[in-house]
Amino acid sequence: MKVLVIQPKIGMGDMVIYLPYIHAISEKYKSKISILVKNNSRANELLLDDEHFEEILILDRTKNQSGSHDGIKGFLKLVNEIKSKKFDKVFIFSGSLRYFFLTKLAGIKNIAQYPLLRKKDNIVTSAKIFTENELNEIISTQPFLKIKQEKVSKAKQKMPSEYKHICLGISASGPTKRWDIQNYLSLCEKINNYLPSKFYLAGGKKDQELIKVILDSNIGSNCKSFSELKISETLPIIKNCDICISNDTGWLHIASALKVKCLGLFMDSPVLAYGKYSKNISVIVPEGETEETTTHDTLGKDRISFEKVYSQAIKLLS
Repeated sequence: MKVLVIQPKIGMGDMVIYLPYIHAISEKYKSKISILVKNNSRANELLLDDEHFEEILILDRTKNQSGSHDGIKGFLKLVNEIKSKKFDKVFIFSGSLRYFFLTKLAGIKNIAQYPLLRKKDNIVTSAKIFTENELNEIISTQPFLKIKQEKVSKAKQKMPSEYKHICLGISASGPTKRWDIQNYLSLCEKINNYLPSKFYLAGGKKDQELIKVILDSNIGSNCKSFSELKISETLPIIKNCDICISNDTGWLHIASALKVKCLGLFMDSPVLAYGKYSKNISVIVPEGETEETTTHDTLGKDRISFEKVYSQAIKLLS
């Protein structure tokens, strides 16, 4: 049976969070599956070594309507592309009418989809309930990213054993979700004074100003930037880290899926959606908030306790 999964979320973290359910679908049907995703999901790099996937199809839609799948003409182009693959079944992790009509017109007979037109949901709960109902089995929410062991071993050889290795997820989707870079700098210095450490600055080209702050500091010689690396090149490095300290960003979820102990700093995003699905993530929320009250518009980045982050980090490193 040829199976397609449509996962329309845009972020790396979202892609990782959906993995347990996509893996379960592949295992249920005992075959590799294809997925339709947006380019910003970085699925091509995240899933490079994952044997569950037959093909990664990229949905090319943009805000300025210049993508090859934008507009009526682009929609019909996508219909024909999907139709040519001759899928037997599709799982749509969205309530969008667009995806329903897309798969109908593409001739897919068996369509499983979220309730139509549903807008707001808990990303983990919705995916879990939907997939469990379709497959009639219990599915763990814990994701796993697959990497070839030789890549992990090769990266480990370049990471001196006399140091602790710490991944820092300093980027974020917006400034209200980002702990101040000076806090990260002070944290690096204090941790290194206690335990000699190497720090891996997880961010992209858009984060180079933040990265520069740390690289130009006294601790800079102990740091390596990910900004010029492909996502696939960072995975073996992260896998070999002792811990990851991160804002609620894709890097946090990647590290979690690589079985790294993570400390997630949540200041303006829902902990119950993004911080509780993985046994590898410990959460810190703003002073005066709880895991239940920390959500969108909490605006608590200035209330994340430095001492609490430091003490939790040392505990995870012990």
